[in-house]
Amino acid sequence: MNEPARVEIKPEGIAIVWDDGHISLYAHKYLRINCACAGCIEEWTKRQLLDPITVPADIQAVDYMEVGRYALQFLWSDTHYTGIYPYETLRALCPCAECKAAGSKKG
Repeated sequence: MNEPARVEIKPEGIAIVWDDGHISLYAHKYLRINCACAGCIEEWTKRQLLDPITVPADIQAVDYMEVGRYALQFLWSDTHYTGIYPYETLRALCPCAECKAAGSKKG
């Protein structure tokens, strides 16, 4: 499993440098909308409860913390903080062209 070697909150998004050298840059709003906590996703059906339209365009990650050796948790400018983003999920959400192409080959 890949782990972050470095995490940096930037104005344009959250940058993660992975231990294999890959660099992911996630727009703040993209990660906030993809929060999988119980307040944002229905537990049994996995239906999204969070309406993406309600997430402010200028949402920012204010801070983050590591959760064990498997995930990151972000504090968002809308005061949301309960989402845990496992490394595996973050890597799967990587929006770069290389990862998107690899993901489309799996399906």
